[in-house]
Amino acid sequence: MLILLPPSEGKADAGTGRRWAPDRLSLPELNPARERVLDALVALSAGPDEEAARAALGLSEGQRGELRRNARLREAATAPAERLYTGVLYEALDLASLPATAQRAARRSILISSGLWGAVRLADRIPPYRCPIGARLPDVGALSTYWRRELTPAVDGAAGRGRPVLDLRSGAYAATWTPRGELAERTVTVRVLHEREVDGVPVRSVVSHFNKATKGRLVRDLLIAGARPRTAAELVDTLRELKYTVVEQGGTAGRVRQVDLVVTDL
Repeated sequence: MLILLPPSEGKADAGTGRRWAPDRLSLPELNPARERVLDALVALSAGPDEEAARAALGLSEGQRGELRRNARLREAATAPAERLYTGVLYEALDLASLPATAQRAARRSILISSGLWGAVRLADRIPPYRCPIGARLPDVGALSTYWRRELTPAVDGAAGRGRPVLDLRSGAYAATWTPRGELAERTVTVRVLHEREVDGVPVRSVVSHFNKATKGRLVRDLLIAGARPRTAAELVDTLRELKYTVVEQGGTAGRVRQVDLVVTDL
């Protein structure tokens, strides 16, 4: 099973680890595309127009330190992606506390989207950075469009033959790779809905923080259970066996299977 995750805005300090080595990243076919984005991001962040750089990266005046960090990315210390990303999803996943077998499974199966790197594995060493997928970089353009062109062959290859894909990405990250044909039929996308009663009527809505935490717990549960579904349908059945309330929204021939996870506790 391939599990696709979004990155997190929050990132840990890499400390004094070794510097970035592009030839050591997973999906090496992405390296030319990564180098182009890195060059553009460093040039933008180190350039004279700080206001334009902050606007392009969605940074406030109080976050100008992110520009200084971006400007030094080629010389920066690195850490494994599994330690670098620290957002809500990754806190709930809590990789460090997983049993050894589950950790190994996570490193084999998880692929993390990134505005800067395209996609990385958990063991890939990268420096802390600020490069949202919604950014538009000089000589690169909109990152969501750029990576949509570059990622398809690499992610298609990572998906392999026959095994299901659990796509937990959201927003613009989900737009950077769209499964086609047979691959679409073995892909499951998940939306988390919080259900509450309003005047005696059940109402379901997306709650961003809880959505991320639930997805992290979901991946954790799958890894601990040692789940090895062979099809998208088996993956959905596995979610039910793990006591998730699943409402299927699609999955006809040639289409991605879409499911809602309905939760009632925040």
